Amino acid sequence: MPSASFSSSRSYVRRSRRKGGHRIPLPSRTQSSEPCESVPCPNNVTGSAMAATAACAGPSSSGGGGGSPPVPAAAAATTAGHHSPYDLRRKSPPAYHEPGPSGACSLPARKRPRTSLAQGVDVCNVSQYLQYELPDEVLLCILSHLTERDLCRVAQVCKRFNTIANDTELWKSLYQSVFEYDTPLMHPAPCQFEFVPADECDADNPWKESFRQLYYGIHVRPNYRPKKESRIKHFNTIRAALEYVEERGGGVSAVGGVSATGTGGGATSGACGGGCAGGAAACSCRRAQPALVFVHAGHYQEECLAIDTDVQLIGCAPGNVAESVVLEREAESTLTFAEGAMRAYAGHMTLKFSPDASSTMQHHKHYCLEVSDNCSPTVDHCIIRSASVVGAAVCVSGAGATPIIKHCDISDCENVGLYVTDYAQGEYLDNEISRNALAGIWVKNYASPVMRRNHIHHGRDVGIFTFENGLGYFEANDIHNNRIAGFEVKAGANPTVVHCEIHHGQTGGIYVHESGIGQFIDNKIHSNNFAGVWITSNSNPTIRRNEIYNGHQGGVYIFGEGRGLIEHNNIYGNALAGIQIRTNSDPIVRHNKIHHGQHGGIYVHEKGQGLIEENEVYANTLAGVWITTGSTPVLRRNRIHSGKQVGVYFYDNGHGKLEDNDIFNHLYSGVQIRTGSNPVIRGNKIWGGQNGGVLVYNGGLGLLEQNEIFDNAMAGVWIKTDSNPTLKRNKIFDGRDGGICIFNGGKGVLEENDIFRNAQAGVLISTQSHPVLRRNRIFDGLAAGVEITNNATATLEHNQIFNNRFGGLCLASGVSPLVRGNKIFSNQDAVEKAVGGGQCLYKISSYTSFPMHDFYRCQTCNTTDRNAICVNCIKTCHSGHDVEFIRHDRFFCDCGAGTLTNQCQLQGEPTQDTDTLYDSAAPMESHTLMVN
Repeated sequence: MPSASFSSSRSYVRRSRRKGGHRIPLPSRTQSSEPCESVPCPNNVTGSAMAATAACAGPSSSGGGGGSPPVPAAAAATTAGHHSPYDLRRKSPPAYHEPGPSGACSLPARKRPRTSLAQGVDVCNVSQYLQYELPDEVLLCILSHLTERDLCRVAQVCKRFNTIANDTELWKSLYQSVFEYDTPLMHPAPCQFEFVPADECDADNPWKESFRQLYYGIHVRPNYRPKKESRIKHFNTIRAALEYVEERGGGVSAVGGVSATGTGGGATSGACGGGCAGGAAACSCRRAQPALVFVHAGHYQEECLAIDTDVQLIGCAPGNVAESVVLEREAESTLTFAEGAMRAYAGHMTLKFSPDASSTMQHHKHYCLEVSDNCSPTVDHCIIRSASVVGAAVCVSGAGATPIIKHCDISDCENVGLYVTDYAQGEYLDNEISRNALAGIWVKNYASPVMRRNHIHHGRDVGIFTFENGLGYFEANDIHNNRIAGFEVKAGANPTVVHCEIHHGQTGGIYVHESGIGQFIDNKIHSNNFAGVWITSNSNPTIRRNEIYNGHQGGVYIFGEGRGLIEHNNIYGNALAGIQIRTNSDPIVRHNKIHHGQHGGIYVHEKGQGLIEENEVYANTLAGVWITTGSTPVLRRNRIHSGKQVGVYFYDNGHGKLEDNDIFNHLYSGVQIRTGSNPVIRGNKIWGGQNGGVLVYNGGLGLLEQNEIFDNAMAGVWIKTDSNPTLKRNKIFDGRDGGICIFNGGKGVLEENDIFRNAQAGVLISTQSHPVLRRNRIFDGLAAGVEITNNATATLEHNQIFNNRFGGLCLASGVSPLVRGNKIFSNQDAVEKAVGGGQCLYKISSYTSFPMHDFYRCQTCNTTDRNAICVNCIKTCHSGHDVEFIRHDRFFCDCGAGTLTNQCQLQGEPTQDTDTLYDSAAPMESHTLMVN
């Protein structure tokens, strides 16, 4: 008889395709709770008769190698009340025929008559009865008592026996008596194990296929007595099993999937456990597999395990396997993989290290799991717990240490969860790392692990800590609710962190300090109590393409001489500034979107620096960019727009360069400069401000050069309150108010600017201001070119003032500027024309502009000190009244505006009016609350 075979479940017996054959629809086996009771086994069927089946069976056409006689094509009806649970082609019994002289059956099987065992026929008829007449349920009852080897032998008898011997429930029962698992455990390759639900498995019989793949293993099952016929080895301790493996060379042949140590006798036919086709000669997996040791349920405390060979340890129990198999130590490491364990495995068990607190033994270098130099074990689906306050739960150290640790639960440890150091590497996948007293993970001293899809949370310290030149690649991890930062980088560490979610940190999201580096790319960093990213103390990380949002303070906070490259990030919805730069920090910030902050966009203060270029900064509650207290950043080619206050705000000695930016549509002015700030503002477009383009006030300075300032609701540039900026070669045009307004003691040098098409004066100088205007072109204004009023003065040299509607240079009473070499020509003088034509001046100005001319006040009409009346209304509407001349100045006529008791006789219907103001409306100043 051939040796027993665990043939692949894919090579089960082929179904007959004989014409005229049909399958009998049969009920499920579950119709009877005890299949063997419905059709009792005949009394005269003995074990020897069963053996005779194999003896009399001729050559078989089945794939199992056994024989079966020819049978008729027609299927016979089964005994009344009996239905087979298998999709079998039942064979009709042959007609009876007298035996020949020799006593043997002389006719072929299909011609023999049906008979019964009670007639005392020969062995051939007994064999036939067993093969074709014995009910399936009875056969199942008999086969359920066999070992796996005998069951494989029975499957080689004939097609019917092959099919019944491959019954799923039969193998499930046998499988669970040996391995105890509730679900088939597939073992497709060394160090690879996976539970696959039976209804999701590709194999026809998942339980048999799993049995075949696991059969070469030995078992640690304390006080267990296997069947006498079983050839599967069992041991009481893990140590004994490992010694047995070591005595026999540590491995088994991959071909056949049967232990070379004598734990099994059969071999599979033609294919290895790794799935290679073509038989043993063609197999590419001929080298020995690591020995396989099943550790059954129990609490193993006496074991001190140091593995330096290729051996696979796996827990073996029903239910939650890892919780049922516990390895625990109080001294020395619970499980150690040492040099030589290149294809070792530990899986589905609990590892505990619980040092005695009263013991004087040093255990700071002892761990729950230790992986040392030059070994590559796989640790899978383990629960790892350490009560040591001085050592990590898992330590991987040394060059060549490259484990795979996956699907493990490393939690509730009294120190660090996972510690990777001293050039170690390895892969750490899909682990749960939580509630550890210190960091969830430490990486140091040039260690370079790969960590993917881990869940690292609720640590009582930092989530992941890389320091002292630690490296590593961290991808798709979920890091949250740690007491300090989610990810900390320190002292030359340079990790790469991609596609992680770092959130709800009780301090911050990412903390890079003390010369830390690192690349943080495509992460989601959000909802942290402090900044999403902190960079300090000469650190220089790369922060690229991250979503940084909803921080309870800022988005990115760079301080204490921090640097870094911050690019292509989306930073939004943070409670403080999107990016904050302070204390001599000098980052590069470019191509970011910084928006919808509850505070400002970018805040540079306390001598902060940095290159800030090509960002889009918009829709922030306060200023788009703040620059203050000695800071000197460079802002280039940014779009800063749609803010609810100022675009760029320089104050308290804020400096820096603002070059080639597009600044527009702010509720306040586009740029504000105050209190000693002295920036260089060059080549920018500043437009659409609801309160002006540029406001320089309270001692502000600055150089504004080659900017385009246009389409602002109020003045293009405001200069006031002792401010003294320099404006050179700017284009200031299409303002809905004046071009440049200088008042309240403002100064400044205006040189070579083009100021045109503004709704009010091209340059208005008022209230004790004294600027210098040189070589400017002021033209095409809808009001006057230059107006000087309210005791102001100015120096005007070599300017060209032309084609302005209300005149070129208009001077109020008492004003005596220094005028030299100016060209004033082709102005329309619409005011003089209106006066000469007898019109009310309100008709040419309405209340939106202020033509300069003589204005009066009527005492008879009880006008206030704020009202003014033009000369033609005095002559016509207030003729005979008590009137007085006030002065020559800029105003609009209140008589024409309809604000007096008498209706203007030179105007039509009165127009709703505001008070007459001698100067343009004052700009709104920023009163932003400064929060460091």
